[in-house]
Amino acid sequence: MTELVTEEEMIRSIRGHLPQLLRSDPSLGDYILSIAHEHFPSKEETEDRFTRMLNELARDREAQSRKWEEQKKEDKRKWDEQKQEDKHKWDEQNRKWGEQKEEDKRKWDEQSRKWEEQKKEDKRKWDEQSRKWDEQKQEDKRKWEEQKEEDKRKWDEQKQEDKHKWDEQNRKWEEQNRKWEEQKQEDRRKWEESNRRFDAMTRRIDRSISALGARWGIQSERAFRDALAGILVESFGVEVINVNEFDDEGEVFGRPDQIELDVIIKNGLLILCELKSSMSKSDMHSFERKVRFYERRHHRQADRMIVVSPMIDDPARRVGAKLGIELYPDSLDVPV
Repeated sequence: MTELVTEEEMIRSIRGHLPQLLRSDPSLGDYILSIAHEHFPSKEETEDRFTRMLNELARDREAQSRKWEEQKKEDKRKWDEQKQEDKHKWDEQNRKWGEQKEEDKRKWDEQSRKWEEQKKEDKRKWDEQSRKWDEQKQEDKRKWEEQKEEDKRKWDEQKQEDKHKWDEQNRKWEEQNRKWEEQKQEDRRKWEESNRRFDAMTRRIDRSISALGARWGIQSERAFRDALAGILVESFGVEVINVNEFDDEGEVFGRPDQIELDVIIKNGLLILCELKSSMSKSDMHSFERKVRFYERRHHRQADRMIVVSPMIDDPARRVGAKLGIELYPDSLDVPV
C-alpha cells in the first residue's frame, strides 16, 4: 500500500535535496530561474526601477525647492510691504500721539492757570470775609460792652428803686403794726407763716435754678441730687440710701453698666426714687427698668416709685402715669 506524502513533507524534502540536485544538474537551476522570473523582477530590472524612482524624487525635490524659493521671495515681498505699512501706521500714530500730548499739555496748562486764578480769588474772598468777621466781632464786642453798662445801670436803678419801695413798705408795716397793736400776736403768726412760705418758695426757686444749672452744665447733677435728698432727710426724717450696683447682663441699658438708685425704707415700706434736675421720656423708661432690676436682684417688690424733678416734659409725664410712677416737682411735695 502506497503512503500519502503531505505538502509540508514534500517541501522539507525539496529543501533538503535541492542544493545537491542543482550541483548535479545545472539545467535545473535555469529552469527554476525561468519559473521565478514570472513572479519576481530581475536584478537589472530592479536597479532600473530604483534609479527611475530616485530620478523622480530628485526632480520633485528640485521643483519643490524652486517653489519654496519663489514662496520665500513672495513672503519676503509681502513682509517688506507689511513692514512698510506698519511703519507708516506707527509714524502716523506717533504723530497723533504727539499732537494729543501737545493738546493735553495745553489743556493742563490752561486748567492750572484757571486753578491758580481761582485760588487767588478764593484767598481774596477769604481775606475779605475774615476782615468782615473781625469787624463784626469788634462791633459785637462794643455793643456787648454797651449793653453790659446799660444793664448795670438799669440794675442799679432797679436796686435803688426796690430799696426805696422796701423802705417805704417797712415804714408802712411799722405804722400798721403800731395801729394794730392789739393784733400783734396774730400778725406775728401770719408773718412767721408768710416767712416760712417765702423761704419755701425761695428754696423752690433756688432748686429750679440749680436744675437749670445742672442741665446746662453750670452745676453738677450730683450736687443737685444731694440737695433734693437732703430735703427729704431734713423735712421727713427718712434716710435716703444711694445704691450703686453693676448690671452684668445689661438688663437696663442693653449692655453691662453701673446702675444707681435712691432707696428709702420707712416703716417697712420700700420706696425707690429718682432725683434729677430734668426727666425725659427715655429717662422715665430707664428709671422703670432700674426699679425692675433692683426688685429681681434683691427679691423684693417696691411699694412706691417716685420721681422728683422740677423739669418733667409732657411725654415723660404720660409715661410716668402709665408706669405707675409718682411725679413731684420738689422734695417738699413728697408725702412720705
